[in-house]
Amino acid sequence: MASQQPEEAPLVSPGSDPEDRAVEAALRPKNLDDFVGQQRVRKQLSLVLEASRMRGRSADHVLLSGPPGLGKTTLALIIAAEMNAPLRISSGPAIQHAGDLAAILSSLTEGEVLFLDEIHRMSRPAEEMLYMAMEDFRVDIVVGKGPGATAIPLDLPPFTLVGATTRAGLLPGPLRDRFGFTGHLEFYSTDELELVLRRSAMLMDMRVNSAAFAEIASRSRGTPRIANRLLRRVRDWALVHGVDLVDARCAGSALDMYEVDAKGLDRLDRAVLTALITKFGGGPVGLSTLAIAVGEEPETVETVAEPYLVREGMLGRTPRGRIATAAAWKHLGWVMPPTVAAAMPEDLFSVEQEDLPLDDWSLPES
Repeated sequence: MASQQPEEAPLVSPGSDPEDRAVEAALRPKNLDDFVGQQRVRKQLSLVLEASRMRGRSADHVLLSGPPGLGKTTLALIIAAEMNAPLRISSGPAIQHAGDLAAILSSLTEGEVLFLDEIHRMSRPAEEMLYMAMEDFRVDIVVGKGPGATAIPLDLPPFTLVGATTRAGLLPGPLRDRFGFTGHLEFYSTDELELVLRRSAMLMDMRVNSAAFAEIASRSRGTPRIANRLLRRVRDWALVHGVDLVDARCAGSALDMYEVDAKGLDRLDRAVLTALITKFGGGPVGLSTLAIAVGEEPETVETVAEPYLVREGMLGRTPRGRIATAAAWKHLGWVMPPTVAAAMPEDLFSVEQEDLPLDDWSLPES
């Protein structure tokens, strides 16, 4: 029986929705000095931009990689602002033909910043056209078909391409090599998230004490987008309950109501771990079987729940399937039986997930 797709993203999903994008636009910092966290990338990027300004030329092409919600789009906006240049925004999925990319490139002005989100999802013909555009600022427009086809060279003004990707490994080598600067964004610490929340609370005119900031930050999964989303839900709870100053108790009550626990796990995360433990004895179990047990699509379990559970050491991905670790049993308040602990594979955390094809993670269906 097919499971139903959830109607909306979970509260702690790093993905964005229209409301997120509207609010984030108001909360986003406008320059590198106001950008919180990512110290290494900020210093390196600041040097690249300053050198470009001193030379009076467009900045080198920039590739930003990392999990969703960490600030790749914000940094692209900052790059355009720091270079005092116009910004053109598009995405890889929107460019499915070389002609789509040619239309964008041919309309760029000198020094303009072109931001391509999810650049790894761009079509192969468009990628190949992008090689020459990035390196020589030129594209060849093919007119006609067959033996009578003619390539017309089109010179482009110098521009800066900012590419963002959540899966840098899917980018072909020739494309990666043409970026002058590559920055990988890391998950935020709790202290850094508190700084993000303080700035957002000030912009939203909220009164929040330090303990409440720490409470929200600890449940934000190291992601500013999630932190801001949780802060808005706390704001709604405080408004409805007539709370003027939000403290740790209020923040905790609000997030508990939205089923975000002290570790940042939501309903889906706990459902996955509970099914693994109560229905399959801690695993191993195949992805599709586990997804059916929790009433979700396999893609939802794999992309929404698993990354954080694996990062927190609560779920393991082995060649035989998914297993719940001792940390998962402890978090849910259960004790792992000695027989289950003895059956845990010794090389659980030595298996590289990326080295195995997706089908190898699931047990054969009977």
